[in-house]
Amino acid sequence: MPWVRANGVDLFYRMDGTPDGPALLLSHSLGMDLAMWAPQVPVFGERFRVVRYDGRNHGRSAVVPGACSIEDLGRDALALLDALHLKRVHFCGLSQGGMVGMWLSSHAPERVDRLVLCNTAAQMDAPAVWNARIEAVRRGGMEAVAEGVLERWFTAGFRARRPEVIAAARRTLVATDPEGYVACCGAIRDQDQRASLPSIRAPTLVIAGRSDAATPPAKGHAIAEAIPGARLVELDTAHISNLEVPEEFAAAVAGFLFG
Repeated sequence: MPWVRANGVDLFYRMDGTPDGPALLLSHSLGMDLAMWAPQVPVFGERFRVVRYDGRNHGRSAVVPGACSIEDLGRDALALLDALHLKRVHFCGLSQGGMVGMWLSSHAPERVDRLVLCNTAAQMDAPAVWNARIEAVRRGGMEAVAEGVLERWFTAGFRARRPEVIAAARRTLVATDPEGYVACCGAIRDQDQRASLPSIRAPTLVIAGRSDAATPPAKGHAIAEAIPGARLVELDTAHISNLEVPEEFAAAVAGFLFG
């Protein structure tokens, strides 16, 4: 099975698509894993060598005891690129994955060609909300927060129309290691990358969801305004936009990357 040791962490990854094409690294959200990108792999794979990975504390990658930071997650991604001998990649990340992308693009700009930041924020508000979520998970495990998370992830209409997608997302969420999830919650709560955004030189697309309560559209607008030359697209979704409108999401990203 495809694991690599990266930044001291055993990371699980997959490669799909065009073997000799330019590499596209996909980074998932908090509480999900590399499978969240399955709807987009056929489209992206037409032109790219698509690399997906389970971030630390998620999926089949290792759970690392103790706290972590967005810098830790960014260094994991950088070490993964080194282990796979990928000198330069396009990068697409959603939510936590977008935070990793901001760190990677500002701290290792020579490794990122084009950058896509989806449903994410350079800094999160209301640390008390994150503290409450952390305590809820520590007291009651992932089941204690699952319903509230799913309500933020997807609009009510989508939850009613596509119960099978919601069920799959729920299975992934509740299978996440509680302490690993708590550590990543702390990383998201504590990050503030606003000062580094103007240093990003990679051509950037920012995707925001009009009904995203987790990272509201204003967060995406702020990122796009701070990164020189960045483009902004709003989709009619909540937080996990690539699952709620998979074709529209793929078209927006592919149009930017293929351009």
